[in-house]
Amino acid sequence: MLIEARPTTDPEIAVLVEAQQRELREADGGLDGQATVTHDDIHYLAVVHAGRVVACGGVQELDAHTGELKRMYVEPAYRGQGLARRLLVALEELAAQRGYAELRLETGSYLPAAIGLYTSCGYAPIPVYGEYVDNPYSRCFAKPLPVAA
Repeated sequence: MLIEARPTTDPEIAVLVEAQQRELREADGGLDGQATVTHDDIHYLAVVHAGRVVACGGVQELDAHTGELKRMYVEPAYRGQGLARRLLVALEELAAQRGYAELRLETGSYLPAAIGLYTSCGYAPIPVYGEYVDNPYSRCFAKPLPVAA
């Protein structure tokens, strides 16, 4: 498996983001109001297996010192193999290279596997922020990053 950068406009990334959004709508029973919002400034990484993208995630700037993890998704057939954890490490490295001292993320209270992944990787709960403040299902986390040399 290879992890590589992909542009926001990559059609394979678009397919995975749509699959992620569909899965989120199914998981929350339509309560959360999740919607696909296109962000042109997300720096995506993709996990490629046999020439096909099977997982993705991105980093978007919140401010000069803080990045936000966006659109983490692993196709169901590839779950349980450690891909999300490997992708998360690569995204943290990308965020540190971009000069961020902290990486934040938002996930849903109805996604215990995601919460388990993030907490096991050193993310700590923080108050909801930004666009998530009024969403009762939002759970936010943050992790300090090493400063890139």
